[in-house]
Amino acid sequence: MKKTVLAIDIGSTKICAIIADISSDGDIQITGAGISKSNGLKKGSITNIELASKAIKTALSDAKRVAGCDLKRAIVSFSGAYTKSLQSSGIVNVPNKEIGVDEINRVMNTSLYNANIPNEYEVVHTLPFNFKVDDQEFIDDPLGMNASRLEVETHLITTQKSNLNNLKKAVKAAGVEVETVLLSGYASAISVITQDEKELGVGVIDMGGSSSNIVIHAGNSIRYNDFLGVGSNHITNDLSMALYTPLSAAEDVKIKYGSLHTPNNELIELPIIGDEGSKHDVSLEVVHNVIYARVEETLMIIAQSIEKSGLKDQMGAGVVLTGGFTSLEGIRDLAVAIFDNIPVRLAKPMEVDGLFDTLRDPAYSCAIGLVKYSSGLYTPYEIDVNKNMRHSNEKFEETQVDSLNNLKEESATPAETALTKLPEKKPSSNEPNILSQFFNKLSQLF
Repeated sequence: MKKTVLAIDIGSTKICAIIADISSDGDIQITGAGISKSNGLKKGSITNIELASKAIKTALSDAKRVAGCDLKRAIVSFSGAYTKSLQSSGIVNVPNKEIGVDEINRVMNTSLYNANIPNEYEVVHTLPFNFKVDDQEFIDDPLGMNASRLEVETHLITTQKSNLNNLKKAVKAAGVEVETVLLSGYASAISVITQDEKELGVGVIDMGGSSSNIVIHAGNSIRYNDFLGVGSNHITNDLSMALYTPLSAAEDVKIKYGSLHTPNNELIELPIIGDEGSKHDVSLEVVHNVIYARVEETLMIIAQSIEKSGLKDQMGAGVVLTGGFTSLEGIRDLAVAIFDNIPVRLAKPMEVDGLFDTLRDPAYSCAIGLVKYSSGLYTPYEIDVNKNMRHSNEKFEETQVDSLNNLKEESATPAETALTKLPEKKPSSNEPNILSQFFNKLSQLF
């Protein structure tokens, strides 16, 4: 038995749609993918619904054509641009002295109820990071434990309602309903970090075209998230202004000569902006200085964000860098220096069956993470944007419900079964109709 899922990563430079089959064991087989250039977006947020929907539709069409199937519901990523995070807590009594899924659901919803959410914001992720059973703290999974009281501390991620609604409108205009949404940094973390890194504590930084998303895992859950509106496109803009050359030429220079290592004094010839027929010579040293300055500034802001989180001491596994920005040669060494010599690793998406060569690039970490989330690789317990609690025993619970329904039918008495299976009585075509009788009498009188 398998299910087919559609994942759409809506980034500020590209849109990636992936179709995959997921078996009952959680094994993933990618069957189709489509990539298109973003339009109608700025820093990951919708600025023109019509243009954005056309770009989404282009990626969807390619993915559907490759996979040979049509899906009408999708899991979609959203940027951390207009998000706010806060902590909350909840406490409930355990009536039968044994903690079940219902008690965990109740305590998490209590923490959600206790949170002070601004009216214009909507909670998209409710993530528990500390369960407390009676007086025992930091329980990984309280399910099945004996207790009289259950407490939880949660990390809530919210986003502006207007931002979420515009995202849903753009996807719907492309012919697909949004089933659920996932913070892009959360999705990227799912696809690049290991269980050991989660337990030790790790920061995941997805550095994209126009933005960088930061999440910090400590234990099984995200404890902190942040957004920085700077990406690799800013290097292109800087080069264009500093070298007085068109954006397209600056992008080519970044791709071909982009490096943070000390360059030679070689000269390259570039067109002049506004007068593409004329060219001038530029030293690679100037190119290097422009790129270095922008990357150093970006990493320093990220380092400040990590300090602000108050979780730096809990990041035993260091920092994982992913995203298209990380393809710059030498970025790891510079990051190690700026992050005070904590471990830094460059990461690509973890391998899954059917992964196209294009999707192995760090730029597609978020898209692969969306698919992995659909297969059940999320935080052990969480409440999603639809206010549904998702948990590791979800599939088992669904199976149990089905079997209980079957048992209910089997345990019914013969009389009850007969009653439930009696067909509805339909009026016979031979039965007289009241209106026709009335008109017949009228015709007889007159």
